[in-house]
Amino acid sequence: MPAGRQDKILLLGGGGQLGCEVEQLARARGLSMTVATRETVDITHRLAVRSVIDQGYSLVINTAAFTAVDRAEMEEGRALAVNRDGAGFVAEACRDTGAAMVHLSTDYVFDGTKGSAYVETDPVSPLGVYGRSKAAGEDSVRQACPRHVILRTSWVFGAQGSNFVKTMLRLGRERGEVSVVADQLGCPTPALGLATAVLAVAASSSDDDWGTYHCCGNERTTWFDFAQAIFAEQSALTGETAPKLHPIATEDYPTAAKRPPDSTLDCLAFQARFRQQPIDWRQGLRDVLRELQGGRQVASAGRA
Repeated sequence: MPAGRQDKILLLGGGGQLGCEVEQLARARGLSMTVATRETVDITHRLAVRSVIDQGYSLVINTAAFTAVDRAEMEEGRALAVNRDGAGFVAEACRDTGAAMVHLSTDYVFDGTKGSAYVETDPVSPLGVYGRSKAAGEDSVRQACPRHVILRTSWVFGAQGSNFVKTMLRLGRERGEVSVVADQLGCPTPALGLATAVLAVAASSSDDDWGTYHCCGNERTTWFDFAQAIFAEQSALTGETAPKLHPIATEDYPTAAKRPPDSTLDCLAFQARFRQQPIDWRQGLRDVLRELQGGRQVASAGRA
């Protein structure tokens, strides 16, 4: 994979919460990166994908995805078009042009019933359309592009886009009391920490690195405990009074898509292969809250 400044990198899915962080970090490191948003390159169009990747990139990072878990239940066709077919179109173009590929996937490819953290070799068993579409996308990438790294991650949050942290902050300001699911376990992942991991993959030059890896925050928690951490840190930062939180069961908060009860990921293989430290999601949370408080705007680099 590319390691030098002269290498050309294409980022698909720029403008999303992860894409923004990858772009910002790459620019700070002086990497040559072209950023394509959903408006400039729709990955569900094979010819559009091919025309941009034909421009001579050594690495393509695909963060483009349909991530609305509940909406996917009603829009299965769209979820599959983006997460399965689009990923496949990118992989085909990478194979044909000689580019390597980094593709983002999700903990929701698992059903959450293992009882311990999932490793990369565990069989997938998604519960809903979103997870099925992402699992199918992984298969598309594996079949089409041998020179790939798939990163499965979970519960991503950042200052950009929509995510649990921003939803909790909004609800906390609108309401005096908030109910949060307390029986689903996972690993929160700050987008900046994940972006750092993505660029660590991009900097690798070993042909032994291809494959699937898990990369997420270093400590599993529940949505309820995550919410408690959010409001505790926000109160310490701003002096705002936290709302009263109520733990509830999954069955008391019905959603269109069924969630895995414990989608904890084991990241040891990734950390060893790419020589990365565990991602501290609590520190990442503090950084995101400070960023939101300061209202930092993300600047734009070169775009396709």
